[in-house]
Amino acid sequence: QVQLVEFGGGLVQGGGSLRLSCAASGSILSITVMGWYREAPGKPRELVALMHGGSTNYADSVKGRFAISRDYAKNTVYLQMNSLKPEDTAVYYCHARIPPDDYWGQGTQVTVSS
Repeated sequence: QVQLVEFGGGLVQGGGSLRLSCAASGSILSITVMGWYREAPGKPRELVALMHGGSTNYADSVKGRFAISRDYAKNTVYLQMNSLKPEDTAVYYCHARIPPDDYWGQGTQVTVSS
């Protein structure tokens, strides 16, 4: 099993930046995929960014603005979010996959004001 704890959400003005952190503990060596999802009010949860092996994938809506990275020594994955827009407002969830199971953090609120 894996435990995930997110940090770094908050309120920011449009155009600003935030960095989210996700600290992983437990069976971290078995993780095959790590990433970030978000859920806005009234909308389904959607993929924001993920890392699988040496590759990264981003939602079209965040390409060029967000960057995912992982510090293996600290067992932490980050999401650097730049040029934030009001439509980025959502609860952001850290995700890890150890096939066939998925693990989620508790979520952190990101609110972008116009």
